[in-house]
Amino acid sequence: MWNLPEHASVVEVGLRDGLQAIETPLSTEAKIDIVTEMIAAGFKRIEVASFAHPKVLPQLADAEAVLAGVPRPPDVSFRALVPNTRGSHRAAACQLDEVTFVVPAESGMALKNQGTTTDGLLDQLAEIRDVTRAAGQRLIVAVACAFFSPCFGPVSKAARDTVVRRAREVGADGVYLAMTSGEETPLEVFTGISETKADFPELTVGAHLHNRNGFAPANALAALSAGADWLESSVAGLGGDMWFPGDPTVLGNMATEDLIHLLDGMGIATGIDLNRVRHISEGLIDETKFPVSSFVSRGGTREELANASWD
Repeated sequence: MWNLPEHASVVEVGLRDGLQAIETPLSTEAKIDIVTEMIAAGFKRIEVASFAHPKVLPQLADAEAVLAGVPRPPDVSFRALVPNTRGSHRAAACQLDEVTFVVPAESGMALKNQGTTTDGLLDQLAEIRDVTRAAGQRLIVAVACAFFSPCFGPVSKAARDTVVRRAREVGADGVYLAMTSGEETPLEVFTGISETKADFPELTVGAHLHNRNGFAPANALAALSAGADWLESSVAGLGGDMWFPGDPTVLGNMATEDLIHLLDGMGIATGIDLNRVRHISEGLIDETKFPVSSFVSRGGTREELANASWD
C-alpha cells in the first residue's frame, strides 16, 4: 500500500528541538537520564544538544556536559545542531557522530532564526564541512522551511534545491527536508522528497515533522512513500517555534509516540518500544508542564481501546 517500506528509521529530536522551547532548563542529570531511557526504548539516532550561543538558548547551554555524560552503546549515534561556524568548532571538541547545520530555504526565516540570509549561511557550509570532517563527524544539512515558510508561503523547488545542491557540492553526508511550519501538505512532501532523491542520489534524505494543523501523520507516510531515509520527531511533541501565530499547543513537532503508534499500526517496524516512549513522554510532561499534545497521551492506543470495557 502506497509503496511503504517494511522498516523506518526514527530520529529523536526532543532533547534539542523540544527542550529549546521549554522556558525552565532541565538539569544536565535529567537530560542524561532521558537519553538513557531513550536508548533502552530502542532509539538508534538521538539529537541530544545544540551548540547555539548559551545566551540565545540557555536551555541547551550544557551541551558539552550532556555529551560527556551520556551512555555510549556502539549501535547508537548521537547528533547535535550547530547554527554557525563557531558552533561547529564547539561540536568538534565533543564525541559526536553527526552534526546538523540548519539552512532555511527562504531567507526571511534565515534572518529571523539565525540573523543572516540563506546565502550567508551557505557561505559558511564549506568551512563547517572541513571542521566536521577533521573531527570524524558526519554532516547533515537541515533544509528548514523546505516546503512552506511562515510570513511567505509555499517555497519553490529552486529555493530548496539551492541548499541541497550546495550540501552535495561540499560533500555533506545527507540532508533533511524540514516541515518547519506544520502547514505542509502530503502532496508537497511526497513531491519534494521524490524530486530530491532523484536529483541528488548521492545524498541520504530525511524528513523532519511538525504538526501545526495535524498534517504530520499523513506527511510521515508521504515521506516514506517517496523514499525518505529517516523521519524525525520529538517525544511528547515538545518544541516548535513558539513565535509563530496561533495556539501554543499546536505549534510543536510531531510527537514521537504518535509516530511510533502510526507506524506500528501500519506494520512498519522501527525497533522502538511504544510503551517506553510513552513513559518518557509522561515524565517530560510532568517535568516541563508543556501542554499535552500527543493523541496517544490523550486518546490511548488501539490495543487499549480494543481491551476497554463498556462498564
